[in-house]
Amino acid sequence: MKNRLSVILPTYNEAENIRPLIDAIKEALEEVHEVIVVDDDSPDKTWEVVEDMIKSGGYPFLRLEKRLKDHGLTKSIWRGIELATGDVVGWMDCDFSMSPKYLPVLLSLINADYDVAVGSRFVLGGRWRTEKRDPEDTIAGVVLSRLLNLFIQVCLDHRFKDYTSGFVVARKKIFDRIKLRGDYGEYFIDFIYRVLKLNYHVVEVPYVWRPRRAGSSKTGTSLSDYCRRGWKYIVTTSRLILTRKF
Repeated sequence: MKNRLSVILPTYNEAENIRPLIDAIKEALEEVHEVIVVDDDSPDKTWEVVEDMIKSGGYPFLRLEKRLKDHGLTKSIWRGIELATGDVVGWMDCDFSMSPKYLPVLLSLINADYDVAVGSRFVLGGRWRTEKRDPEDTIAGVVLSRLLNLFIQVCLDHRFKDYTSGFVVARKKIFDRIKLRGDYGEYFIDFIYRVLKLNYHVVEVPYVWRPRRAGSSKTGTSLSDYCRRGWKYIVTTSRLILTRKF
């Protein structure tokens, strides 16, 4: 029997992207079990766009959770996992940097008995597409991300390549044992390392990262922004080195 996939979309100020993204997910998947938009009360009213889509009646698989307090990326993803009714959950950025066309590939690997399938920029065939030169897609950001991942590989587990991916499909039952921890992207380092240490079957799938289609970056637009985020990743990595209980 095929697994049912719940796609979780954590959003904050993605009003320009959310409708075309949901349409792209609908087009990519042969059958859409559910898409859960978890919105942190976006000032640009992303949640209102989703409400209108639900009211239209053309998206019976679409659900909305509007969070009025206790905001944050990791908390939004976790809330989506709690709400999910599928056997498998997946999540991705909502700016088109991660194409929905990879979702069927990731899901097919779960159906082939992997526990976790991750979209990876750093395995053979994966890459950054950086021809669009703007403050949100700088060479510095690409270089720092590569260096950060190399550092994490050396410190933790070299078998895994993209510790800052955030593009994943996984069996929901895993989250009975593993809770997401962290504030922003560092949650993924923590999650993947514990998955590996608990001997779940993990596979990385190459994908091409692209610059965001519309809106403003949540990661930052300067070298100082990247360094500020990167520091949290280093702290998380250091903590995991000293951790014995997973």
